[in-house]
Formats: sequence, C-alpha cells, structure tokens
Amino acid sequence: MSSISAKVTMGYWGVLVCFMASWVLSVVGDTLPPCDFPAIYNFGDSNSDTGGISAAFEPIRAPYGEAFFHKPAGRDSDGRLVIDFIAERLKLPYLSAYLNSIGTNYRHGANFATGGSTIRRQNETIFEYGISPFSLDMQIVQFNQFKSRTGDLFYEVKNTPEAQKLPRPEDFAKALYTFDIGQNDLSVGFRKMSFDQLRAALPDITNQLASAVQNIYEQGGRAFWIHNTGPIGCLPVNLFYVSNPPPGYLDEHGCVKAQNEMAVEFNSKLLDRIVKLRTELPQAAITYVDVYSAKYGLISNAKNLGLADPLKVCCGYHVNFDHIWCGNKGKVNNTEVYGASCKDPSIFISWDGVHYSQAANQWVANHTQNGSLANPPIPITHACHRQ
Repeated sequence: MSSISAKVTMGYWGVLVCFMASWVLSVVGDTLPPCDFPAIYNFGDSNSDTGGISAAFEPIRAPYGEAFFHKPAGRDSDGRLVIDFIAERLKLPYLSAYLNSIGTNYRHGANFATGGSTIRRQNETIFEYGISPFSLDMQIVQFNQFKSRTGDLFYEVKNTPEAQKLPRPEDFAKALYTFDIGQNDLSVGFRKMSFDQLRAALPDITNQLASAVQNIYEQGGRAFWIHNTGPIGCLPVNLFYVSNPPPGYLDEHGCVKAQNEMAVEFNSKLLDRIVKLRTELPQAAITYVDVYSAKYGLISNAKNLGLADPLKVCCGYHVNFDHIWCGNKGKVNNTEVYGASCKDPSIFISWDGVHYSQAANQWVANHTQNGSLANPPIPITHACHRQ
C-alpha cells in the first residue's frame, strides 16, 4: 500500500468515503451481479496513455516508471496510472498501446490514448506545444480500423497461436469503454482564447466527446466509464511562473482559481451532455466519474494526510524561475543540472508538475472505482448495468 493510500484512511474524509463506498457496494451487490468485462478500450490523453506517444515519437525516458516498472514504460508517471488500476480491479492485463507494434497483446483490449491529446482537433504540431495529432476523433478512427482489421485477421489465424493475441470479435460488445480526456482542451483554451471564448466552446467540446461515444455505441459498445477533468488550476506547471499573484488569483489551497472554475464548468456541461446521451442511447450504461472531486479532495487534504506540499514537484529541478523538466538536463548558472526524482515519490501528489504520481493515481482510483463519486453511484465492477 502506498503512503498516500495508507494515510488517507485517517480523518473525516477517509471515514466519509469509506462509508459511502460501503453503502454503494452493499446496495449494488445485493441486487446486481458483477460484470464480466473481457476487455477495456481506452481513449484519452497523458493521464491514461500507456505507451502511445512514446511509440509515435520520442520515448519517455527515466526516471519515469521507476516506482513500479523499474524502467520507462510509456507512462507519464513514476509508475501506474488510473487506467492501470482499472485493469487490476477488473482482473485484466495492463493495456497495450494501439500505436505500439512491439510486444503487444490485444486479447483484452487496447489503448488509443496519447499524451497531449485533445477532444477537438488543434491546428498546431506536437513540436510547438506538445499537443498530440491524435485527437479524440482520430482515436475513434483508429478504433474503427482496429476493430475491422482484427476481426478479419482473427478468422484467418483462428486456429494458430497468433489468434491468442487478437480480440475475439464478440468481445467488443461486452467490453468496457473508458474515456479520460478534456484537460488539454482547457489548457489550449487558456493559451489561445479569452475565458468567454473558451466558455462558449465548451458545448462543442462535450458534443464531440458524445459523438465518440455514439460511434462506439453504433458498433455495439454498451458500457462506458467517462472521467471528467481534474482541477487543472492545481497543476504545479500552472504556477511555475506566477509571482506575487493579485488578490483572488489563487484559491485557499494555492490553485489558480479561474482555471479550476473553468474545469468545473466543463464538468457540468459534460454531465449534462451525458444525461442527454443516456436518452439518445437507451441500451447504453454510461457512468460519469467525478475525478475532479477525488483529485481536489486529495490536494486540499494533503497537509492533514502528512503528504508533501501538493503544489511541489517530485521529479525535475524547479528553483525560482529555473526549470529543468523531469529526466532532462539543462544549465543553471552555467552548471549542468539533471531533473532527477525526489527520494520518496509516494508522499508526493505531483510527479513532474503536469502528471500525478503513482501513489496519487492509486488514491484517485480507489476513490472513484468504488462508485462513491460516480453518477449513477455504481462501482466499476458493475458498470455494465443501466441505472
């Protein structure tokens, strides 16, 4: 158990969440059997990318992956991501990235997420601001191709060992489809738009996510687990160059207030769209997962839980306005500096200023997969049931 997971059991927050989780599980467990998901298909950004952007561009380097995989594993963290803990909860293997052609096994799903992905296409390259060319619509195109080509190939090699690495065609209808995307649409908006312009764009962003769900539904997918976006204003990267902020710029926990308010507004629009989507797709089981509350709950309670300052970064060199990113080398005052890991990542919430540590990801997974922060309040093990 990580330090965060162990300490969170202390105090009011832990007691409240445990009570809610127990109540949800008891109610659902008494009435519905657990789902038998044979596979997971994931769509998203770096919060759930298990190797896509590393396969397509420059591989993520050490010390990423050190806490669990003991080497870089295509993940923007020191270890596992929330999607990895979802796979563990459903007793399935970790997802292979769709773009990774080496050592892949797709029998139990595939991951189309790539770091830097957005819901809406962006007119810029990954080399400018790190925005992936694989926006959500392209991930859906890749899924469509994957489903079609593996279906044909499965029957060609059905009686050979190669078939064991391919999805069974009938499993697509039984799979769980997970989404964790939208954060980069907000970050691009903060960089390129006024707040009023970004607010006006939110309905189109959420409609495009709904279109992705509809596409999968039309191909037989029925169970959807959709994360909202986290408190982007609490990412340390958004505070690196903030000096003497004006009154009201930061909230009581030191996060950028206006950015978090926009995230909350995005999440509200997303929930409204999902509620509407349930009427449009009557056979679908669509669960909205409040990741924002889980992450903000962890950040706001970090001191009480004995954790490091949630706005401090474990990996990288960040002193005053000198910034060397995690795993990189650079010069500070003519001296070469390496962006190394801290001694104990398990007490840090932020791994590299943008992404969460494995311990924080595990905490978020534990407090969302049980259904206590889901709409409807159903655990992920039961997410195939319509409510």
